[in-house]
Amino acid sequence: MALSVSIITPSLNQGRFIERTVQSVLDQPVEDLEYLVFDGGSEDETLDILRRYESRLHWVSEADRGQADAVNKGLRRCRGDVIGWLNSDDIYYPNMVAAASEYLASHPYADVVYGDANHIDEQDDVIEAYPTEDWDLQRLADVCYLCQPAVFFRRRVVERFGVLNEGLHFCLDYEYWLRLGLGGARFERLRQVVAGSRLYAETKTLGSRVKFHREINNMFRARSGRVPDRWLFNYAHAVLDENGIPRTAPFRFPVFVAATSIMAAVRWNRRVSPGMLRLTRTWVEAGFQSVLPGWVKK
Repeated sequence: MALSVSIITPSLNQGRFIERTVQSVLDQPVEDLEYLVFDGGSEDETLDILRRYESRLHWVSEADRGQADAVNKGLRRCRGDVIGWLNSDDIYYPNMVAAASEYLASHPYADVVYGDANHIDEQDDVIEAYPTEDWDLQRLADVCYLCQPAVFFRRRVVERFGVLNEGLHFCLDYEYWLRLGLGGARFERLRQVVAGSRLYAETKTLGSRVKFHREINNMFRARSGRVPDRWLFNYAHAVLDENGIPRTAPFRFPVFVAATSIMAAVRWNRRVSPGMLRLTRTWVEAGFQSVLPGWVKK
């Protein structure tokens, strides 16, 4: 039995990309496809583009409280058995929405299906493959290996777990996958390249890396009371990158990243794990060894 599909696109001033996004949805060979675009009040060419397609999609342009609010409007309104969320600068590859829907139709126990994806540039050319991995909830706490536009979930997921956390601006998708996984949702991997996730200088993640990592740390602290060491290390690297300390600096980078990681652990976890202490000691020793060869006692 074919499942109906709803795709939700949150939008704000992405006129240079949104037509490619829209076309990638409307070209999908899905018989019962509902497409909803919730725009936050764009002032560029976005609305003119949406008007050209309004016979095939539903769109609203009004002030909102951010991306999560826009997606949640769609989650509360959509009627499809299967739900996808595609940002206004990302794209689906041909036939992949149908492939995801068919997978869920043939695997009734699965709540969520996710595929592989590519990072793409402003011309849709592939930069690199997104580092997608097989499902492992413990591993997900260390690495967000699900590419958001390549994820589809059943309506029952929203009914059971609710909508996105509107207090989040950078890791709203990551928090949702963790919430679902911790709550017992069944994830399955579709081994096909489903979507292109656009990567360019103005994207939220690249443009605000320290804020992005700070929000992830706050999210973990609120959710579980502890931030995994890997995210603390990632935060430290982002801080040093923002401060212009090159990763090739033989002394400054390893010593500074060790110190910043330890300060981050104290800030969010109130303690430094034994594993972090061992690793940061190695970094510090390597840093001093680079300027004072032979200083480390064997």
